Amino acid sequence: MSNSDKPKILVRPLQYRDLESLNLFEDGAWDEHPQLKQALHQIDRWYGAIELVRSIPHPYHYRHGFLVAEVDRQIQGIMQVAPFNCTRSTWQVKHVWVNRQIKVAENLEDTTVLTAMDCGSQLLRYCFEKIVEASNWLLEVDVNDKAALGLYRHNGFQPLAQLTYWEVAPEILQELSVNVPDLPNLLPVRNNDAQLLYQLDTVAMPPLLRQVFDRQIHDFKIDVIQKVVTGVRTYFNHCREARQYVFESQRKAAIGYYHLNLSLEAAVHTAELTVHPAYTWLYPELMAQMAQVCQASSPQRALQLVSADYQPEREEYLQRIGAQRTKHSLLMSRSVWHKVREAKHISLEGLQLSDVLSGLQPVRNPIPSRWESSTGKDKFVLPCDGGAED
Repeated sequence: MSNSDKPKILVRPLQYRDLESLNLFEDGAWDEHPQLKQALHQIDRWYGAIELVRSIPHPYHYRHGFLVAEVDRQIQGIMQVAPFNCTRSTWQVKHVWVNRQIKVAENLEDTTVLTAMDCGSQLLRYCFEKIVEASNWLLEVDVNDKAALGLYRHNGFQPLAQLTYWEVAPEILQELSVNVPDLPNLLPVRNNDAQLLYQLDTVAMPPLLRQVFDRQIHDFKIDVIQKVVTGVRTYFNHCREARQYVFESQRKAAIGYYHLNLSLEAAVHTAELTVHPAYTWLYPELMAQMAQVCQASSPQRALQLVSADYQPEREEYLQRIGAQRTKHSLLMSRSVWHKVREAKHISLEGLQLSDVLSGLQPVRNPIPSRWESSTGKDKFVLPCDGGAED
């Protein structure tokens, strides 16, 4: 059967009535996507407040970012997207769920089967075409999820970096917290320090990632709305944040930074760590500092960190202290500069030669002073002196 005979896939934003039809909290299939299930649960719980915030214009205004793929009024796929930077030049695919056995009956004798590749590709193509401000797309996928890897490669995503998730056990954190960190210039993060953090972030990654991320100074600032949203989230999720950076007084630069998310309910704390490539000796010092903060908050919980393949010193240090690898993922990206060609195929067969040459007509007549007629022949006069003739 040809592609034109397949049932149509309708992609649209998520609506509140869709949450009930998904049976999020009864279907065991959602256990494979705990983060997406939790995100949808938050939408179900705070839908009214989210719509109220969405109605207020601000620089980071966007919908909750959920799209659904519908076939014969049945939801067969869900995708969550969000801007990655403040300029919104790079967007991120955060979560994807696709029904891997989509069956749509045409009649009593025949059944048309739409593959998960069709549904997932339609969701991605919808984002590429509708979110016109996005020049690049990012996503992270587990290396063992072969179906998702095939979907993303089929739609033009290429590997950008390999990521490894590490878990530092509470016993190791307790040992590290005994050490006194040698960090004389450890300062709290404020908006005035955005320039320093931007420079540190720029120098800490390869040029290709720097180009795709396209972060600016404003990405390291927190405005009033973000503070309110973060405060509400931390209050209801029973967590708190700790952010500090190491300042090098001679170079007037930041050489290390960490951002801790301390949770009282989740199984592990999470941390974002950035270290200048020329100051890798900061890893033991910053880990000791983070271990002390974790021990003061919830000593029974582990700490989760991420390392990339371009950070061998971090991976070597984490392996040396006994941290366990828990997950391997792949960071992938895709450029959409050619979205016009993908969205609409332009054929040159119908163009006439007169249409092509219409743009080559002169826009004005030649300047009369440059031409003279003599004995029926045109004679050119140099405009520089007016009296010299050949």
